Amino acid sequence: MAFATNKIRNVALVGSQGSGKTTLAEAMLYRAGVIDRTGSVEDGTSICDFTPEEKAAHHSQSLALANFEWQGHKINLLDTPGAPDYAGDLHAALQVADLLVFVIDASSGVDHRATAIWHQAADAGLPRIVFINKLDREHANFQTVLSDLQEAFGAGIAPLELPIGEGADFHGIADLLTDKAYIYDSGAAEEAEIPSEMEALEATVHEQLIEGIVVADDTMLEQYLEGNIPDTSQLEEVLSRGVVDGSVFPVVCGSATGPIAVDRLANFLVEIGPPPTSRKIPVTMSDITTEPECNPKADQLAFVFKTISDDYVGQISLFRVLSGTIRRDDNLNNSTNNNSERLRGLVSLLGGSTSDIGEIAAGDIGGVTKLQQTRTTDTLTNAGQAVVQLEPWPAPVLAYGIVPTTRAAEDKLGTGLRRLTDEDPSLHLERNDETHQTLLWGLGDAHLRLALARLERMGIEIDTEELRVPYRQTVTGNGDAEGKHKKQSGGHGQFGVAFVRIEPLPRGGGFEFINAVTGGSIPRGYIPAVETGIRDGMSNGADLGFPIVDVKATVYDGKHHSVDSSEFSFTMAGKLAFNAAFAQANPVVLEPMAQVEITVAAEYQGDVMGDLSSRRGQLQGTDAGPWGQQVIHAIVPEAELVRYAIELRSLTGGRASFTSKRVGYEILNGALPEAATAQ
Repeated sequence: MAFATNKIRNVALVGSQGSGKTTLAEAMLYRAGVIDRTGSVEDGTSICDFTPEEKAAHHSQSLALANFEWQGHKINLLDTPGAPDYAGDLHAALQVADLLVFVIDASSGVDHRATAIWHQAADAGLPRIVFINKLDREHANFQTVLSDLQEAFGAGIAPLELPIGEGADFHGIADLLTDKAYIYDSGAAEEAEIPSEMEALEATVHEQLIEGIVVADDTMLEQYLEGNIPDTSQLEEVLSRGVVDGSVFPVVCGSATGPIAVDRLANFLVEIGPPPTSRKIPVTMSDITTEPECNPKADQLAFVFKTISDDYVGQISLFRVLSGTIRRDDNLNNSTNNNSERLRGLVSLLGGSTSDIGEIAAGDIGGVTKLQQTRTTDTLTNAGQAVVQLEPWPAPVLAYGIVPTTRAAEDKLGTGLRRLTDEDPSLHLERNDETHQTLLWGLGDAHLRLALARLERMGIEIDTEELRVPYRQTVTGNGDAEGKHKKQSGGHGQFGVAFVRIEPLPRGGGFEFINAVTGGSIPRGYIPAVETGIRDGMSNGADLGFPIVDVKATVYDGKHHSVDSSEFSFTMAGKLAFNAAFAQANPVVLEPMAQVEITVAAEYQGDVMGDLSSRRGQLQGTDAGPWGQQVIHAIVPEAELVRYAIELRSLTGGRASFTSKRVGYEILNGALPEAATAQ
């Protein structure tokens, strides 16, 4: 069934791990009649946790899409993982959702992860509502959670409902807009009067609701402060506008496992949730950035925000249509890489299941199978070189070396790694020629372990090793030595002698070669061979094996033989001379240094700064972050950052993040770590 653009709701379920997002999605699908019984995350039978890894872990590890019809509307649910290691999939959902439902556990409240996601959503200007979940659990406390929400997120928090009973007694909700109760003792909502013992609380929270709504309208706020109370219809109108512009954040409640009041949440998504036309996504066309109209009759324009690998269907690219209507067998241009793609199989998704569909219109979300040249973040269009401008995916902070264990694994590894990184932009692949490692970068240990498990599922057997630090060497003094290569083994021999002088260059100077030979002691044709030998010696790194940099080498004399000299002889002579001169020139080890920026909750600032000092960090100062955090700037040796993503999370209880960028090399003071070996 095709839905008009204004009848579509793109909704992401977000929040901390364990708050019940996947169970809530399951309950909504059940209430909508899409499934006839609810599955279980713990049993591995839920619709949205469908990968083998998720079923084994009993929590979400990737973004899942499911849709259902409600009151003549199509609701696209994006179930996101809560753990920070999978923040790339949360980021993907934020690129396409028009409304975020923050799922909060009533027994644990607003934690730092939910707060961090809220700030991310606020920075993106996305509308938000809150669903306080698990009110049927022991220790559930609606009022405490509501107070936490108001303290954390401000005056725009607007409770629309109160629970009737809590813990094992939770069985309904009181609607603060209509002053009606809805009881779920029979399994379905039955209208009733609000219990008399709740009347005083209902009146107090009703006042908080009005205050939370009127902040979205300056005129209404002024009238309210003058004592004029708006009626229900006025409140509903302002509430809807306030949700769209991000000034009002309705709070509703229930239990996904009941399921209690899940149907009411679906009602709110339809009634106050913004349609796709409310969101403007920038697109660059012919060097001009514009925001295309979400019109099914306009040029075709869509972008891929997630790629799924299905064991049976193959690659499925999830995309949102910004304009136009995309139909099966359309030919579109991938304007990101300028390749043509035929969209042979359009599909609707229900977690890991797909069903064929004929078209996907502007504002809607769907999938297409088996695209050949398209990866996550790419733009598909018939409008020339239009490219959707997406926010950058989170930058990776942890890397493991990938080592194939068999020849067959070695043959398939490159293809497997490219497939992973094409699907997930928060995974990066690096081949480090200095350390001779193939590195897979990710957002944390769990993120990387998931990627490795997927490689194993592809039949690629691998081992991992820690990232090796790319040390280098240089000289701090001068050296002068003879290099002689002489060998006689019958017939033509091998003979070459070169005298080489080396001296340091400024940091970053690289390599400079000077030919100062006079009188033909080394024929001109053999001088390049001497340089090749010196470069070979620098690359091999003498005894330690670390590349040698920032050296000026001068060949100033030598000897040759009219018969036995050759390019090979002088290559060897140059290398021998360089190695001997290097040993004389006060060699030192250089270690890479990184500019580190750490954003941390203020209460952990001292702990982080002390830890940085213990890591030989050079503190450069602090700034105030946008949400009350502290931003610490430091220069830190990369050797101290190999596992910093894991260690910083442990130190701060997950209330810090960091970025790092190499800014140069400095002389290593002290002993070389035992783990640092010649590459």
